[in-house]
Amino acid sequence: MNYQEGPDPKFPYLDQHQRFFFPDPLYAEGNIVAVGGNLSPGMLLSAYEQGIFPWYNPGDPVLWQSPDPRCLIFPHTLHISRSMQKILKQGKFTITINRDFDKIIRACSEMYRPGQGGTWISEDIIAGYCELNRLGYALSAESYLDGKLAGGCYGVLLGNVFCGESMFTKIPNAAKAAFLTLAQYLFFELKVRFIDCQVPTDHLISLGGVELGREEFLSLLREGR
Repeated sequence: MNYQEGPDPKFPYLDQHQRFFFPDPLYAEGNIVAVGGNLSPGMLLSAYEQGIFPWYNPGDPVLWQSPDPRCLIFPHTLHISRSMQKILKQGKFTITINRDFDKIIRACSEMYRPGQGGTWISEDIIAGYCELNRLGYALSAESYLDGKLAGGCYGVLLGNVFCGESMFTKIPNAAKAAFLTLAQYLFFELKVRFIDCQVPTDHLISLGGVELGREEFLSLLREGR
């Protein structure tokens, strides 16, 4: 079957109140749950509510994925090293929440990542998530040094669950300071139950990430909805 490259212009646009039912990721043989569709607000929100997110390379159709295992950070597992505690206490970086989402996601798209030939954060992805931010479903955290943007991160907020998407840094520890500040805000002010970090990495594990199987993750996600 031939698929449209990127979002399918013929697929219906779903607004923030409309929903789409994806195949249950619990029964997916691999990480990819579905192929095609678009990045309209209703599609993106439907995906995250069902434990799925878009992740595809330029030239591909939209690929909807649900990795197994999954990496989650909980309030009780969040780890802030002594060195980072010192940096945060000293106020080396000025951290803001949702001050400049557009700049953060675009900076993430431009960040060089070893082992990757390009970026998966395409113009379609940028437009889709900026619209979620405008609607109040996506947040960013910004880290500034001497008034200049030094790092940051962004993700999708679904009630009591936050789904982290990407981060970038221009100066060591800038992105980490933004993420840890955002995590504390999410956990202790917004009472978020956990942060979905998607694919486990050594960096995320060092911040308190815990690996869970897909079934356990989906069960936790559905408990709070």
